[in-house]
Amino acid sequence: MSTPELPTGIATPAAASQRRALLATLTAAIFVSAALLFAVQPMFTKMVLPRLGGAPSVWSVAMVFFQAALLAGYGYAHLLTRYAPGRMSVIIHLAVMIAACLALPLHIATGWGKPPAVGEAFWLLGLFAMSIGLPFFALAANSPLLQAWFARTDHPAAKDPYFLYAASNVGSFLALLAYPTVIEPLVRLSDQTRFWSAGFVVLILLIASCGVLLRRAPAWPQGAQADGDADAAAPAPTWRDAGSWVALAAVPAGLLVAVTAHISTDVAAVPLLWVLPLALYLATFVIVFARRPIIPHWLVVNVQPLFILGLVAVLIFEPVKVMVGLIAIHIAVFFVCALMCHGELARRRPAARHLTSFYMWMSAGGMIGGIAAGLAAPYLFDWIAEYPILIALAVLCRPGLALPQSRGDRVIFFGAIAAAMLALVAFQMFNVEIDESIYNVVVIALLVVTVLFWRDPLPFAAIIAFVLLGNHFIIEANGARTVRSFFGVAKITESTDGRFRLLSHGTTLHGGQRIRDANGDPLTGRPDPIMYYYDGSALAQVLDAARKSEGASISYAVIGLGAGTLACRAEPNDTVHYYEIDPAIIRLAHDPELFTFLSECRPDVPIILGDARLTLADAPDASYDAIIVDAFSSDAIPIHLMTREAMAIYLQKLKPHGIVAIHVSNRHLELASVVAGIAAANGAVTRVNDGGDATENDAEYMFIGTVAVVARSDEDFGPIANSQFWERQEPDPNQWVWTDDYSNIVGAVLRKLKE
Repeated sequence: MSTPELPTGIATPAAASQRRALLATLTAAIFVSAALLFAVQPMFTKMVLPRLGGAPSVWSVAMVFFQAALLAGYGYAHLLTRYAPGRMSVIIHLAVMIAACLALPLHIATGWGKPPAVGEAFWLLGLFAMSIGLPFFALAANSPLLQAWFARTDHPAAKDPYFLYAASNVGSFLALLAYPTVIEPLVRLSDQTRFWSAGFVVLILLIASCGVLLRRAPAWPQGAQADGDADAAAPAPTWRDAGSWVALAAVPAGLLVAVTAHISTDVAAVPLLWVLPLALYLATFVIVFARRPIIPHWLVVNVQPLFILGLVAVLIFEPVKVMVGLIAIHIAVFFVCALMCHGELARRRPAARHLTSFYMWMSAGGMIGGIAAGLAAPYLFDWIAEYPILIALAVLCRPGLALPQSRGDRVIFFGAIAAAMLALVAFQMFNVEIDESIYNVVVIALLVVTVLFWRDPLPFAAIIAFVLLGNHFIIEANGARTVRSFFGVAKITESTDGRFRLLSHGTTLHGGQRIRDANGDPLTGRPDPIMYYYDGSALAQVLDAARKSEGASISYAVIGLGAGTLACRAEPNDTVHYYEIDPAIIRLAHDPELFTFLSECRPDVPIILGDARLTLADAPDASYDAIIVDAFSSDAIPIHLMTREAMAIYLQKLKPHGIVAIHVSNRHLELASVVAGIAAANGAVTRVNDGGDATENDAEYMFIGTVAVVARSDEDFGPIANSQFWERQEPDPNQWVWTDDYSNIVGAVLRKLKE
């Protein structure tokens, strides 16, 4: 017997209860789906990270895959609601979700072992697609699909279901915040995959429950539509609408990739620094699609220029030196720009009947932005040009974008831009030197001029682009040679006095050579090691200790090539092997016009290309008297080279009385205790030198670092065991041992702050 109907707009108690149950179940399903969707991103990327040397670009490429899979999911949801509405769409989607269970528990697909020497990004995309492609695709479809189902019910809130998108992003936001702060420090990676798989099964049950409740729910009242309901009468989106959605989604998505790579390069490629920008990116969706946004859009539009001007000042004049402060500034500007772009998206959203189309175009923009910043930019530019370009494009996303009205004004405007760009090209081609103080005055004057164009995006963006690009071409790149690869940007410069040639990666020096004497005369012959490798340095002491007796020959391996300096610490009968993952660094170190450590000391030294965890494992056991781990990406040490499993490989490749040295100098992380823990877990002991016995050497470009050395017994350290500068480091019983399943960057940061 059916329930008697009340007049339109009045629901029986049973119908009201059914509506509440439907909304609660839909919200729970969307929340769980979003949490799973975004928890898997840092979790699986961390699993893949060791395959490519822990490079920050792994996350950038991962973001491209996630955006592409999101677009595929949104497109599938759009087609499903259009061509298989009602009960059939529920059945089909449940079948897809169940089929995705075949990929559980999550793991790296078989056949994806060592990456190729070229085309790493495309190899990585294939690995993600084969490993988690189907589960991620199924999850990506849930939010628009469930919202579309809800919009076809008679629930009073169904006319504007976009608030459910905010609920979706709340789940994503909480999952991202929980991952580095709770999940990663407390749950091992293998357990994370099992818990995630259990959550996926729970989600299938929630979606099935939604299907049952939707089947019982009355259809959208036809009378309301016939009476001129605004949603039914709303025109279909035009191609111009779709283009604006794509552009407004592409810019913040590209900025997300660029700013994440920028901040993670100098600390570590770890989930903590991946999820901060991504969480804020999602928070902007929560804010703009809320029924009552906590930050008004008009306020964001008005303050965005202030934030961008502040970032430009920081990038050019460098008033902030502390890394935490710099990271905060970059993230704050990114947040405001993303909030402005997404606010414009929310303002231009269509009626609910075109919801899936809107999400599909928005996702297409996200994928385009990710591809541009994560895949195209490294091939198009030899420096991080995409970051300033995207900042300028974020200005163009402001409302009010229009060309000057009169023809004369347009000629002047575009003529000025062309002249400015030609000037930049001329400065670059002819290496014109400009006094930095004069240049700074010009920059300040240009930034002051932006006040005249506060509400005019086009000239404001043009000035910002000119200032940022000019700063690179005129100041930063003056006389420098830059090489960009999947693993980052390497730059070759000379010191201001012309006596040293320097190799930097990101913002950190990785090698250097003295090329002229104090009189400015060129130096020839065997170069003297400098940086962290000079006579008496901690790493030099390690090689001396490995000899056991004066004049003895040794075999040693170096993980991380740099400029090849450690080749010149070898005696004539020594055997040296290098392990390097970046082909660009190998080319630079081999170029005698740049550095002569290899050509003068070991021209035929073997350099094994690939991630050291994979390539060193292929070396014969008991091959080396010493293994030196000196691998950095800017200032970040790849975490997978500092785990219990990595140390087991090092010890396996050592001769019976060999030693392992790990260079753990870092501005942001305390890592010596980590080495002590992974050594003790393998039955070995650790001693640490944090600059002692080298502090009196204050020569130029000779740096004091922190080195942890590991041996099977104290006797194997040789003279290091009796040195007051090499302190025995005991493992901290309250500190979990880092493994391939577990690492705790938050703890390493906090320990560094206490020093």
